[in-house]
Amino acid sequence: MPIVVKLDVVLAERKVKSKELARHVGITEANMSLLKQGKVKGVRFDTLEKICEYLGCQPGDILSYEPSAKSESTKAVRRA
Repeated sequence: MPIVVKLDVVLAERKVKSKELARHVGITEANMSLLKQGKVKGVRFDTLEKICEYLGCQPGDILSYEPSAKSESTKAVRRA
């Protein structure tokens, strides 16, 4: 998937435990774990807002778009 979740990196940089963040955001530790692993299909904006508020970061610090080689080749075909 071209969207990569970097929440674990941001948590480590700020020395914040995911349990602590989950409590602040109001989600279970299990759901926080799934989010950190990128195993979710979506995230609510209010959840993202609470995460950014607590960590003092921007959504782009947590999420990035990294197109795969397959996505790039498909784009090239569409342009032709």
